[in-house]
Amino acid sequence: MQLEGKIALITGGGQGIGRGIVDRFLEEGAQVAILQRRPLDSELDKHAGVLGIQADVSDSSAISPAVERAVEQFGGVDILVNNAGIMFERSVSEIRPEEWDLMIAINMRAPLFLTQAALPHMRRRGGGSIINIGSIEGLAANPSHAAYCASKAGIHGMTRALAVDLGKDNIRCNAIAPGWISSELSESYLDSQADPAAILEALNRLHPLGRVGRPEDVGDLAVYLAGDKSGFLTGEVVVLDGGRTARLPLPF
Repeated sequence: MQLEGKIALITGGGQGIGRGIVDRFLEEGAQVAILQRRPLDSELDKHAGVLGIQADVSDSSAISPAVERAVEQFGGVDILVNNAGIMFERSVSEIRPEEWDLMIAINMRAPLFLTQAALPHMRRRGGGSIINIGSIEGLAANPSHAAYCASKAGIHGMTRALAVDLGKDNIRCNAIAPGWISSELSESYLDSQADPAAILEALNRLHPLGRVGRPEDVGDLAVYLAGDKSGFLTGEVVVLDGGRTARLPLPF
């Protein structure tokens, strides 16, 4: 097992990409603390290797107590996965200050202060791995996603800065930039469209691999970044999108 004896703290781990990461970490032998606003489902709640911590990461005052709760339960933190995030669609002229502030609070501020709270425990254990979940929208943009794109580009930049600052402590920091990953949220979005099947077929065609991603695809990469096999890898943003952004569009 690649993560035997490791202790991970994962935000937003109850569904979607976060759940894919949680499931793979558990399969590889890690103990996992899941930090999110909602209670865990019964399957995760009953798992002996899982601790559920209910907290709102947009509230900075809740972050340090949540990390301390994980340390109290498991004895430390080796891996931090900053996965929790939000997205909304607004034209540039319609973005409200409170929406912008919430986006930055969850998508950028929380990862920084979670890292800050986890640092003493990682240092005490001789190092660690921080994995930030960015997005291909930190590299390119969809319409009406100015706030979301800004937050994810910021996470990519923060990832590199953390890698530079924390390397001396044997703490690595990398980001995963997923493309379209099938999840409860993406399925709901498709279901809201006039012809979900046609849209899914078109989405599949966008990808050279012929399909959209799955949460476990992100989980597989997160296992590698969290484990000792990636011990010389830090400061990188790894695009995980089935080749979508590698493909140049044709005019026909």
